[in-house]
Amino acid sequence: MALTNLKCQNAQPKEKLYRIYDSGGLYLEITTKGGKYWRLKFRYLGREKRLSFGVFPTVSLKDARIKRDEAKQYLANGVNPSRLVKEAKQKKYLNQKNSFEEIAREWHQTRVDKLNPKYANTLLGRLEKDIFTELGTVPINDITAPQLLAVVKKIESRGALDVAKRALQTCGKILRYAVATGRAESDVSTSLKDILKIPKRSHYKYLTEIEMPEFLAKLKKYDGALLTQLAIKFTILTFTRTGEVRGALWSEIDFVRKEWRIPAERMKMNDPHIVPLSTQLLDLLYQLKTLTKPSKFVFPNQSNSKKFMSENTMLFAVYRMGYHKRTTVHGFRATASTILNEHNFRADVIERQLAHAERNSIRAAYNHAQYLPDRKIMMQHWSDFVEVLENGNTNIINGKFGQDRG
Repeated sequence: MALTNLKCQNAQPKEKLYRIYDSGGLYLEITTKGGKYWRLKFRYLGREKRLSFGVFPTVSLKDARIKRDEAKQYLANGVNPSRLVKEAKQKKYLNQKNSFEEIAREWHQTRVDKLNPKYANTLLGRLEKDIFTELGTVPINDITAPQLLAVVKKIESRGALDVAKRALQTCGKILRYAVATGRAESDVSTSLKDILKIPKRSHYKYLTEIEMPEFLAKLKKYDGALLTQLAIKFTILTFTRTGEVRGALWSEIDFVRKEWRIPAERMKMNDPHIVPLSTQLLDLLYQLKTLTKPSKFVFPNQSNSKKFMSENTMLFAVYRMGYHKRTTVHGFRATASTILNEHNFRADVIERQLAHAERNSIRAAYNHAQYLPDRKIMMQHWSDFVEVLENGNTNIINGKFGQDRG
């Protein structure tokens, strides 16, 4: 007699394992602990075999019969259904190993040693937040352009246009890695490049040459922490990025060679960088030594000398001086670049001192000392210029500092 759902539900465990039969070799096996397992008994090449279909009631009677009929169809075509089940399990396993998340993490691991640690963590965090939640379990070779588009469009919909663009670029790199390692056939991101909205670029506000004397005068009278005042002055004279300044270590300062050598792991582009130290910078550093030693940081956190200056300390000081919406600390880089270009220093010398990205990654690793003699001259010139402005002499604009530097 064929089984019914009620009969399957009412089957209770006994002292020994037993079976209740349906038809066509299908039966439900009830264990002594109450487990109910679907089995199919069949013969292949004269030998009796069994096939498992899952657990009741997760797999219903109706579903078990469908699986039985599919297995019977394979047998009718001379195919062993057990082999197909094994192949399906193997495919499922491979799909899990070749999921987007698995390969993305593998790709990230190949890159992590070449990236700034902070950026590497940010990159993985964005993948975990925006991509893995949507595509993480999908076999990478099954991902389609519409699927990927839906994910980046979701990011775009919250107004994060630049994040959406970067997410698409990152997914493209991961897909190309999968193609190169034989786990995907194509990079479907290439067809999506012109679909996302273009983010509006907002450049950092910066001070012009004419505005600098007033700012320097206010900085000189700054009534906040002396360490913050000196950090801003140091940033102006070096025109390095704020993160590089805040994390500066005394071990990076070479007073003999008059250089600040920033290691690759602290640079945005992960390349080492040299900042020539002008006379004014050396004087400032000697002053800082009396303030911050024995901390290993040039600009320690004033609450905990084992940490460096917090991220917004300099920015809030600039705001306090009355420059909110007028400039940012990062804007001093643009100020220096603009003025030095106007003073006829060569653009490639200025760009190298700004540590802007080198398109050729192989050359970049060796370019930290490029144009160093010229850069030393330029950095002393810049410090001299700032010092004159700081002393209130505005007559030098386009005067002695405007000589040909070509």
